[in-house]
Amino acid sequence: MKLSNLFSEALMADPHEGFRHLRAAGAVHESVTPDGEAVWVITRYAEARDALADSRLSLNKANARTRGEYQSSMPPELDAHLLNMDAPDHTRLRRLVSRAFTPRRVEALRPHIQRHVDELLDAAQGSEVDLIAALAEPLPMGVICDLLGIPAGDRSDFRAWTSSLMSPRPGAASESRAAMKNMYQFLASILEDKRRHPTDDLLSDLLESHEEHDRLTAAELVSLSFLLLFAGYDNAVHLIGNGVLGLLLYPGHLKSLGDGHLPSRLVIEETLRWNPPSALGVRRFALQDVTIGGTEIPTGGRVWIALISANRDEAQFEAPDDFNPHRNPGHLSFGHGAHYCLGASLARLEAEIALTTLVRSRPDLTLAVEPDELRWWPSFHKRGLQELPARW
Repeated sequence: MKLSNLFSEALMADPHEGFRHLRAAGAVHESVTPDGEAVWVITRYAEARDALADSRLSLNKANARTRGEYQSSMPPELDAHLLNMDAPDHTRLRRLVSRAFTPRRVEALRPHIQRHVDELLDAAQGSEVDLIAALAEPLPMGVICDLLGIPAGDRSDFRAWTSSLMSPRPGAASESRAAMKNMYQFLASILEDKRRHPTDDLLSDLLESHEEHDRLTAAELVSLSFLLLFAGYDNAVHLIGNGVLGLLLYPGHLKSLGDGHLPSRLVIEETLRWNPPSALGVRRFALQDVTIGGTEIPTGGRVWIALISANRDEAQFEAPDDFNPHRNPGHLSFGHGAHYCLGASLARLEAEIALTTLVRSRPDLTLAVEPDELRWWPSFHKRGLQELPARW
């Protein structure tokens, strides 16, 4: 089915309402990006789940039919990462990084993350606070930078760069290129410093794999560093923010979590289904003519999987618009198959500790504005709040 404009302001302002209508009309919709490229958008759960693991859909941009600039053309220095690779390169790189994200290693970070959360909440003075600026943004930034070994003084510009990368505004392509150039220079400088003075952190470990074992190319090293920093930060920010919002809009669940009657893991999983930080899965390209949901996608066609829509598919979830932590989650927010999110366990742990500590230390937490006054990022890529004003 032909979709006139996936990128309209109306759809970005109220994606759940827009995608509800799209799901009713069909599982796959053809649209165009702002720079005129054709794109096929999958909106229903069953087709989305299958597509996430479909070997006929490649992540490698070399398989694209066209070469538009909009949010798709990174410089080669940042492009050799896991989200642009298929096996066997994807398998090789994922194996190198996965040891830092095993359940045991992530759980060992719990005391460190708890200290971060306690310090941030202690610093949040006053009766009204923006919980994005006070908690949701600084926590993931601190955790991922500590894990990678990036000094605190070098973190200040990163938020502005990520915002430029995710922006859908006119002219965003040029802003994105400038942000990527800054990121490359930043990471190249950090890696050069660690090459001379290695420390006990993930970037130093990756440098060792590059220099001693010849398991990473120079481009892969910088690109992988970029991906770990970017993905480890932005998605976790909005997982925390959207989780707090869900609890504020459903105060019965907030009280149950605070009283210890509602397991935090159920809140996190429902947040991921109800308002996933990544609205769209990583774009894919058809390796051959592929028929999905009755729609033929030509060889080289770009496919976007609308996780935000699949997670609210009425055929999969009862009352999907309700925030209900007691449901069987089954969401697709971390993907499915070989490209399942490597940092999922870390994001879950950060959100679990942040939400539980916040609710139990601030039992009178309430939303400081009306829900329709909240400002979401105007982006079709992500679903996240710009601010979350709260009182306690």
